[in-house]
Amino acid sequence: MRKVYLSNTPRKEALELFLNKVEIPRSMEIIAVAESTGRVTSEPVFARLSMPGYHAAAMDGIAVRAESTFGASDQNPLILKPEDDYCYINTGGPLPADFNAVIKIEDIQPFDDESVEILNPATPWQHVRAVGEDVVAGEIIVQAKHRLKPPDLGALLAGGISEVRVLKKPKVAIIPSGSEVIEPGRERKPGSVPDFNSTVIASYLHEWGAEPEIMPIVPDEPANIRTAVTAALEIHDLIIVIAGSSAGAKDFTFTVIEELGEVFLHGVATRPGKPTILGQANNKPVIGLPGYPVSAYMSLEWFVQPLLCRYLGLPLPQREKHPVTLGRRIISEIGVEEFIRMTVGYVDGRYMANPLTRGAGVTMSMVRADGLLVIPPNSLGFEQDETVDIELYRPLSELRCNLLAAGSHDLIIDLLGTALKERDPQVNITSSHLGSMGGIAAIGRGQAHLAGVHLFDPDTKEYNQSYIRKMLPDKKTHLVNLTYRMQGWIVPRGNPEGINRIEDLAEKKLAFINRQKGAGTRILFDHLLQEAGLSAKDIYGYEREEHTHLNIAAAVAAGTARVGLGILPAAKAFDLDFVPLIEERYDLLLSDSFYTSKEANLLLDIITDPLFQKQVEDMGGYSMRDAGKNIDGL
Repeated sequence: MRKVYLSNTPRKEALELFLNKVEIPRSMEIIAVAESTGRVTSEPVFARLSMPGYHAAAMDGIAVRAESTFGASDQNPLILKPEDDYCYINTGGPLPADFNAVIKIEDIQPFDDESVEILNPATPWQHVRAVGEDVVAGEIIVQAKHRLKPPDLGALLAGGISEVRVLKKPKVAIIPSGSEVIEPGRERKPGSVPDFNSTVIASYLHEWGAEPEIMPIVPDEPANIRTAVTAALEIHDLIIVIAGSSAGAKDFTFTVIEELGEVFLHGVATRPGKPTILGQANNKPVIGLPGYPVSAYMSLEWFVQPLLCRYLGLPLPQREKHPVTLGRRIISEIGVEEFIRMTVGYVDGRYMANPLTRGAGVTMSMVRADGLLVIPPNSLGFEQDETVDIELYRPLSELRCNLLAAGSHDLIIDLLGTALKERDPQVNITSSHLGSMGGIAAIGRGQAHLAGVHLFDPDTKEYNQSYIRKMLPDKKTHLVNLTYRMQGWIVPRGNPEGINRIEDLAEKKLAFINRQKGAGTRILFDHLLQEAGLSAKDIYGYEREEHTHLNIAAAVAAGTARVGLGILPAAKAFDLDFVPLIEERYDLLLSDSFYTSKEANLLLDIITDPLFQKQVEDMGGYSMRDAGKNIDGL
C-alpha cells in the first residue's frame, strides 16, 4: 500500500522531537591505552604515579649544590672537585642525594684531570625536573566524556595508566534496501545501482564514534525488510534503513517501522532530505534514510550525529561560517529549508561562491563542495552579487588558493588541475560549466580567475576576440591559447545511422542532444544549421540540453539520444564512435589581476610544458601547437 508523507516538519523541530523520544543507553568497556585514540572516556582518569617519579636532570652536565657555587664569576672562577662538589649527570638521570642543581656541560671548563671550573653560580633547582613536573600522582589527567588524542595517551602512560575505561561504541546496523541495489563490485546492468551509500554512511559513523555494520542488501519486500530490521534490533543500538522511505509504491520502510514499533515523523521540510523517517522499535531508534545519496548523507548528519554526540557527551561540531559573494542568483521555495552545495574561491579581494548541481542524487556535488549555503524556509533565495554566510567544508586558507574556472567545459581543465596540484599542493581548480559566453560574463563581473572559450564568429571567421570586445569593452583581459580541438558527431559504436553531415540529423529524424545556450558548441551547431539552410525546428531534440561534453556522450551511450556534437575524448570515454567535423580554437580568458599572479605563471608553465602537451595530444583530437600563445587584439 502506498504511503503518503505524514508530515513536513521543520528540521530543528524534527530533531528536538526525535531526541526527546529516543535514547541510546550508555555502556562502558576497558581497553588498552595504546588502542584508545579517538575513544571517549566514561569517567575521570586519575594519575597513579608521578612523572618524573624522581628529581631528574633536564640537561647534560654536572649535578651540584647550588649554595656551594655562590660567588663564582668571571673575575672569581670557582674550582669544583669531583664527588665532594659535583658529579657528571646525563639528561633524565636521577639527581644524587644532597645535590639540588645542574650546570650545563657547555658552562663548565676542565681545570685539571678531575676538577672543573665554573664562571657563574647555579640557582637552586636550575635545570632540574622536579618530581611530578609533568604528572602528579592523584591529579586528573583527563576528564570524563573526553575524546582521547595522541598526547593524552602519553600523559596516561606517564601517569601509570595502562588501561582506560571508555564508552562503548554504539552498534549501528546499516540495512541497504532496494531490488535494484547490487554489491559495488558486481557487474552493472541497466537498472542496477551499486550500494555505495552504505560505505559512505559507515565512514561517517566511524568518524562520529560509532561501530557500524553493513548488513546484506534487502529487496523491496515488506517481509524481507521486517526480518532484517528485527534481526538487527537484537544486537544493535541503532538501526538505519537506506531507501524505501519515500512515498512510492515500493517504499515499505515506514510500514515496517510502524509494525515493529512507532513512527514519530515521516517527512522533513528540507531540500534535499525530505523523505526521512524517524521512529523506534524495541526502545531503540530506527531511522529511514532517503535513497538519494545527498539526501541520505545530510539527513544522517542532521539526526544521527546529534544522537551519537549526546551518547558520547560531546558537543555537536559546528562548522566555521564566512561571508561570500554569490556569483549566481539562487532561487528557493517558501516553506522549505534548502541546502545548496557551493564552490568558493578568492577573486580580486573577495570570496566568490557558486552553486553546484542541486540534485539529491548528485554525489559529486558533495565531493566538489567547499561549503554549504542554508536558505531559510521563509526565503525565496538570494540574488547575484548578494553577500551571504555559508558553512565551510574546508579552511579559508585552502579556499584562498582555489582558482575559479568558468566557461566552456573541456577535459584539459581537469588535467590542468591535476598538474597544478602536483607542482603546488595548495592550488586547486574549481570549474563551473557556464558555457563560453557565461565564462566571459563571469570574468567581466570579477567572479572567476579564468574561463575557457571557443566562440566562432561567422562574420569575422575568428574565435573569441569579437565576443570579448563586445561583452567586455572596457575591461582589460588576457587571451591565451590552450589548444585546437576537433569537434564532431558523437554517435553509437559503428555509426549505425551513417551520420556525416548536419543534414543527416534532419533527414533521418535522429534524436539529438544539444549543449546549453551560450556554450561555444551550441553556437557552432547553430552556425552549421544556418549554413545548411536548416532551423532548430528541423532537429528533433534541439531543446534538450546538457552542460558538458561528457554528459552529451553519456546520453548517446545510454540510448536517450542518437547523436550529439562534442569532442573526441568524451566519445572515447563511453566507447562511442566519433565523426570529425571541424577544428576549433579553444582559449583561456584570464582576468588582468590573475594574469600577473604566481598561480597564472604556474598555469602557463604547465601549458607550455612538452610533457603536458604530449599528455593532452595523446587523448586524441587535440593539437597544442600554439599552447600558451598570447592572442593579439584585446
